[in-house]
Amino acid sequence: AGEYVHTLQLVDIATGCSERTAVLGRSQAAMVEGFRRVQARLPFPITHLHPDNGSEFFNNHLLRYFGEAMTGLRLSRSRPYHKNDNRFVEQKNATLVRAYVGYQRLDTLGQWAALNTLYDQLWVYYNLFQPVLHLVGKEVANGKLRRQWDRAQTPYQRLLASGVLAPEQASWLAELYARTNPRQLREDIYRAVELLWQQADQRREAAVSR
Repeated sequence: AGEYVHTLQLVDIATGCSERTAVLGRSQAAMVEGFRRVQARLPFPITHLHPDNGSEFFNNHLLRYFGEAMTGLRLSRSRPYHKNDNRFVEQKNATLVRAYVGYQRLDTLGQWAALNTLYDQLWVYYNLFQPVLHLVGKEVANGKLRRQWDRAQTPYQRLLASGVLAPEQASWLAELYARTNPRQLREDIYRAVELLWQQADQRREAAVSR
């Protein structure tokens, strides 16, 4: 019941780059603001969007926003009852959202702001410093399925190799990479998680004491 915090997450299949932003509620205004936050930081334009089938994505207001704000965008949707069509996002929902945040309800502006601070830090840590494997092939040998993977690279490395970055975007990412201490950043992430749960615990204690 009522409005609470949701996570809007996008994953680029080619490079593994991912974006997360917290939105309070699932109104058209909240979703548009979430997409604007993503677009402001994403170092390349969105050309093809494959969202979940939920009405928070497929409604007249948001479809109009997609058409106006993302010129030339192709829009596709998953088949009904085939969650694996969005498997890339579903995987990151587990490893980059629930693994840090869990399942507890968050529903205040303070919690929304704290979660976005955490997601800003995770954006740098994951995209610039966490190598990922990409599946490049499958074969069946002796009745067993064997998967073939490429060399592990960070999303940042894959993005540089793609050649899609404008010079100013490449320079900005290189500067960010050079000045970031990944060990310190990881400690900052853990502190951000603690701050988020402190706010949740304080709200729960206040509700109990009423």
